[in-house]
Amino acid sequence: MQVTSMTSQQEHSSDPNCESCGHDHEHIPVRLPQMFVGLIFVANAFLVDWFFDKGTMVSNFSAMIGAILLGYPIIVTAYRDLRRGQLTINELVAIAVLASFASGNYEIAGLVAFFMLLGELIESRSAAGARASIESLIKLTPTKARRITGKGEEEVAASDLNVGDVIRVRPGDNVAADGVITNGQGSFNQANITGESLPVDKKPGDDVFAGTQNLTGVLEIKVSRAGQDTTLGRVRELILAAEKTKLPIMRIVDQYMGYYTPLVLVIGALVWAFTKNLDNVISVLIVACPCAFILATPTAMVAALSSAARLGILIKNVGDIEAAARINAFVFDKTGTLTTGKLTVSRLAPAEGIAPADLLRIAASAERYSNHPTAKALVTLAEEAGVPLAEPKNFSETAGRGVKAEVDGVSITIGRAQWLKDNGIKEDLMKSVDVNETEGFSLLFVARNNQAIGWVGLQDETRPEAKGALVDLLETGVRRVAMVTGDRQPVAARVAREIGCGEVVAECLPQNKVEFVRQMKAKGYRVAVVGDGVNDAPALAAGDMGIAMGAAGSEVAIHSATIALMNNDLRRLPFLIRLSRSTRSVINQNFLVGVLFIVGGLTFAAFGKIHPVVAAILHNVGSLIVVFNSARLVRHGEELEPFAGAPSEKSGPTPPSKPQAAGTLKPQVA
Repeated sequence: MQVTSMTSQQEHSSDPNCESCGHDHEHIPVRLPQMFVGLIFVANAFLVDWFFDKGTMVSNFSAMIGAILLGYPIIVTAYRDLRRGQLTINELVAIAVLASFASGNYEIAGLVAFFMLLGELIESRSAAGARASIESLIKLTPTKARRITGKGEEEVAASDLNVGDVIRVRPGDNVAADGVITNGQGSFNQANITGESLPVDKKPGDDVFAGTQNLTGVLEIKVSRAGQDTTLGRVRELILAAEKTKLPIMRIVDQYMGYYTPLVLVIGALVWAFTKNLDNVISVLIVACPCAFILATPTAMVAALSSAARLGILIKNVGDIEAAARINAFVFDKTGTLTTGKLTVSRLAPAEGIAPADLLRIAASAERYSNHPTAKALVTLAEEAGVPLAEPKNFSETAGRGVKAEVDGVSITIGRAQWLKDNGIKEDLMKSVDVNETEGFSLLFVARNNQAIGWVGLQDETRPEAKGALVDLLETGVRRVAMVTGDRQPVAARVAREIGCGEVVAECLPQNKVEFVRQMKAKGYRVAVVGDGVNDAPALAAGDMGIAMGAAGSEVAIHSATIALMNNDLRRLPFLIRLSRSTRSVINQNFLVGVLFIVGGLTFAAFGKIHPVVAAILHNVGSLIVVFNSARLVRHGEELEPFAGAPSEKSGPTPPSKPQAAGTLKPQVA
């Protein structure tokens, strides 16, 4: 019998030892028309017996035809197994059907075969449904694309796109390839890549991913990756590869299944020797089919993979789902992991008589055409706050020091304190500064007509959900959480205070991080290392589990860790721990159901308390209980997919739906 998912009989018939099944065997081909016709013949035999004399030639012939139609796929599959030198559970079913047929109990043979085929059909469709939920997440790349050429717009197959092509994406379209927006702006639903529940606004220069949906606006996108090289293509390959991997318990089942079938045949022979009742033997052979037992792990794993993929958690090896439950220590990198990795404006300190919005407008307008991270942070804040920017004139930039420009006809100088002094500003710029630059603050001073009008403080901001995520991890039973970074001690200490991390190791080289992880493991901890997947690759490999942040679009991140988060939401980490523990619990429940049905069924069947038809029904009931119990895992994590909500420590950031008013600027105002 089939023991786990299959997307189509055609796929599996070409691969008899399908790894995704959790057990090496030939699948029984189930054809609905053949099942339906066979059932009609068997039902007709019962009707003839009901209305006429039992055992007439008509009823026997009708039952025999039905039994042949229903039993044929089972017998042929068992024969193919034997020809390949395999002894599997298919033979138990085949012997039961043949024994009923040979004894002249055609109706019983037909019903037994029907219920076994029905179980095969339900199991395959149910288990395939869980796998289909994964496929639905990753089969979102459109087959067609609108490519822009010198002659205009042409429709081409997505598979024909090449790097450098420019495609047009209209509202409602799915993006056909990874690329960069060159013209237009819009909102994108990229939940299938990053697991984000809310649309993300994109503008020229921003990256977009294949399979994400453009909700608004007409955009032109320059293709950077196409086909299987796209982020979605790599994710698809890794998810399906994970489904084909096996847990140790699954390999044990495979190893001993070759001994199980002969054991059941011996039990059947003993039952015949003591009872001389063929029905008892048939019942023993049917209830001994361990489909529920074998389905216990694969169905739970596929459901867990589906749940994780829905939230943007890419698990390369199914064994990592089980391993996550045993993790009791986390080691975090700082930059790009616990912080955003991008400079953001945290302080606006205008001079007396200058409004905060005016200071922001002047500074952002002067920096408008600079590509420096500080300039981008100022412009981004002005856009979010709804502050209109002026067109700068006579723009000039001194790399790494500052910018000069004319804004509204007034000379503006913005940059570091020493650079402003070098440009003739005589005031003591530092007297109003109340933050410590050594803690990671970057200070920009703004002067208008050589007179200081205030300063701006920028820093690598901690992720809003980081503190809540660390608290949640400790609540799951994680015993130790540490931050290990190459940054300066004061910066690391500030971030640690903000997120509530008690253990900090700063100024570490990559080899120091690896040594720290090894020391933790030597003390008996099972360590998960969380980093951005680039400079943390050695430490990620050194841990019991490596988790890469922000893997969407990152080749290094996807390949350097055992688990990759397609977004940067740290709340996925405690969810992963809980999902792992729930999966182990479901597997144990499934095994218990399988064992109870086999042991109980064998006991009752040996003593003649179960009719063969009832045995076939009970066999299917056990398998269905396992499948539906595993399906509960698919809904895990729904609380992380809110329709909308205000940002909080627990729930993490929510993109602003409207630009903030100038009077409600996010940064503190000194």
